[in-house]
Amino acid sequence: MGRYVIRRLLQMIPVFIGSTFLIFLMVYALGDPVAALFGDRAPDPATAAQIRSDLHLNDPLWKQYLLYMGNIFRGDFGTAFNGQSVTSLMGSAFPVTIRLTIVAIIFEIIIGILLGVITGMRRGKPIDTGVLLLTLVVISVPTFVTGYVLQYLFGVKLGWVSPSVSPSAPFNELILPGLVLALVSLAYVTRLTRTSIAENTRADYLRTAVAKGLPRSKVIFRHLLRNSLIPVVTFIGTDIGGLMGGAIVTERIFNIHGVGFQLYQGILRNNSPTVVGFVTILVLVFLLANLLVDLLYAVLDPRIRYA
Repeated sequence: MGRYVIRRLLQMIPVFIGSTFLIFLMVYALGDPVAALFGDRAPDPATAAQIRSDLHLNDPLWKQYLLYMGNIFRGDFGTAFNGQSVTSLMGSAFPVTIRLTIVAIIFEIIIGILLGVITGMRRGKPIDTGVLLLTLVVISVPTFVTGYVLQYLFGVKLGWVSPSVSPSAPFNELILPGLVLALVSLAYVTRLTRTSIAENTRADYLRTAVAKGLPRSKVIFRHLLRNSLIPVVTFIGTDIGGLMGGAIVTERIFNIHGVGFQLYQGILRNNSPTVVGFVTILVLVFLLANLLVDLLYAVLDPRIRYA
């Protein structure tokens, strides 16, 4: 196991370098950070030249990337155009989005897997048809529509929750935004679990377990569910980074100042250091989540061994 983890960590290095270089290339090569800094105003040529020199924008792109990566390893992600360091923006944004992602993942795991098990065990029954139609509706409706409807219904009309989230964003205020963020993924988890459960109910090992007289609960949770969760765990693991980076719509609806909000502001204002810095961290989240998923395979299926 230890050698496998080391090998995977070494494999992540070129992936990280390639991903961050593409991000850096798209942001810095396809835009003009100096022009974005001044907005609609035309900068003084001497001032613009001095800024380009200070930011090393006159250097070749590969040299700019090496300087940027060197600063990252020293914990310096640059300075946003408002004068605030990108590191401090991350320090305030990532804890909020992490809490929001945790709430969303809990909804996915509990509700998605539970509905998937119920429908998979009752394939073709009315409850199965009803859940499939419901998940299809959830997948078809855009997140911004679902978010505004639930915000109006539970926050404005019924008054059960606050329509917006306070700057501190405690867990109790993130329940509704977390549900909105998780809805589409929850629908996919339900469908994946249902399909996997339905396929494994016809497997030989399950018929053997039933023939041995094992209790129904033990057959379902110890044999059927563990083997059926491998594709579900794969989806949830890769979805962690997607939820953190794709929370732009949800955070805008509920006025949450997290990663999505900062990315939206960075893209809107062409704030290159903010965009590149936040996306670099999200790349690391994706890579570590994939490694965690691979390690969980061995927990779910004892037949899987890593050398």
